[in-house]
Amino acid sequence: MNWKSERILEALDACAEEFTFPVLDNGYVYLAATKMSVYRSDEDWAIVIEVFGFSPRSGDPDVQIYTFSSKLHDRDPSSNYVTEEAYKNYLNSNAYNESRFIYPISNNEWQDEEEMEYVKLGAKCILRESEIIIPEHAAFQYAGIELEEENPLIFEFCRLIAAKYKDQVLCTEAERRVSVSPELELVLQLDDWRHPDVSGDELPSSSEAFKLIAEMLETGNTQVYTPTEKQNTHWENWPEAGTL
Repeated sequence: MNWKSERILEALDACAEEFTFPVLDNGYVYLAATKMSVYRSDEDWAIVIEVFGFSPRSGDPDVQIYTFSSKLHDRDPSSNYVTEEAYKNYLNSNAYNESRFIYPISNNEWQDEEEMEYVKLGAKCILRESEIIIPEHAAFQYAGIELEEENPLIFEFCRLIAAKYKDQVLCTEAERRVSVSPELELVLQLDDWRHPDVSGDELPSSSEAFKLIAEMLETGNTQVYTPTEKQNTHWENWPEAGTL
């Protein structure tokens, strides 16, 4: 591969400095679940990070798909931009990163009509094609989710379904590959890893996990990913997430 590990880390660091790299304690998004997928060919690489959570400002739980790659696929067309110069600025500013959103919950009748940050106990939520009934308080306690108020909040329900139905709240393989060039092959997939504290000025190049992934991408040797640092992507490790 023409890309050395140092150059891969430089690309990730540049994204972190522009805040286009996942910030797990994002004050506007209550974190619920994450996944990272790593793709490679003899010439190119891609890293996809999925973040499922809830932003009260958007109103709907979503998965943000962050893609970082030497060869991004299916980029926005120039017709989406007011001018050709605006399109060129988009490409120049996002040379190695792309972001997309999906919404795994297809109805909103489970949300309280008067207090939109609350769920309605006993209501039905449609997650993908499955009906899920909002459970009683005991289910939250069993999952280790301490309710902040008497009735569950939407972000607490997101954390509950992420614990019980993680594969359904996160992406299908087609969804996560939306910006990944088709010839790249999946070489690593992680539900948990040591993520840098981007809002605390940590960069991907300071993370053992991303150093090992960059080395793996350069060499093609999947055995090099043997991290020793404690994993931290569970929402309990980012208590400031969503609190703004």
